Amino acid sequence: MPALVTSRRDGSLLYVGLNRPEKRNAIHRELLLALVDAIAAAEAEPDVRAVIVYGEGPVFSAGVDFAMLAGDVQGERALPFRTLVGDMQAALSRIEALEKPVIGALHRYVPGLGLELALAFDLRVATADCELGLPEVKVGLVPDVGGTTRLVRTVGYARAKELIMTGRMIRADDALAMGLVNQVVPPGEHLAAAARLAEEIGANAPLAVGLAKRLVDLGSNVDKQTFLAMELLAQSVLIRTEDVREGARALTERRPPRFQGR
Repeated sequence: MPALVTSRRDGSLLYVGLNRPEKRNAIHRELLLALVDAIAAAEAEPDVRAVIVYGEGPVFSAGVDFAMLAGDVQGERALPFRTLVGDMQAALSRIEALEKPVIGALHRYVPGLGLELALAFDLRVATADCELGLPEVKVGLVPDVGGTTRLVRTVGYARAKELIMTGRMIRADDALAMGLVNQVVPPGEHLAAAARLAEEIGANAPLAVGLAKRLVDLGSNVDKQTFLAMELLAQSVLIRTEDVREGARALTERRPPRFQGR
């Protein structure tokens, strides 16, 4: 049986792919946990500067695997429904906690749990023919794997309420306009575009990039003064790193810096 997830290195980039193309990459608990394990493996690889997540086959993901959902609704699971969903929520939070950028390369179709997964990434590139949305209310549910939480923080209350309460699928250009995706590219160019973005980020000091990511994620939940204090603490750590000294030398010598992540 093919692996649920593919993983490969290309220089400083780690590519992780959803690998159920025959099921349109429909996501069940086992696939999600395997995906997160593959992404989190970047923590142990100092030379990996960014992770790119994509879908094998014709779509990024068709969303939740309805066979899993049917079992949950009918009470066939050994564990309570809340426990299963809680595990999936924790898995996506683990992606956010990774101190390396995670970029989603999205194509064609990203509904429901597929979009909830993508919202846990730092940045998202989508093809022009991509459709995105959270249609859970159309089957009597709400986005429960962080979709409601992260969508509000990504596009704001009014936009989030509109998308969630209508269950509407939107085009990539509309997603770009509201900040749901960062770039829209022609079909077939999503991986290359994600790689360019990852390489641009990867050229910077990795410790600074990682702490900047954590600052933005954690700071959105606190008051302004606490956020400012967090900035000071992060900077007090970074100022003592070799990367800062290398960055200063590179500026003086008018050359690109050679950051080592230490």
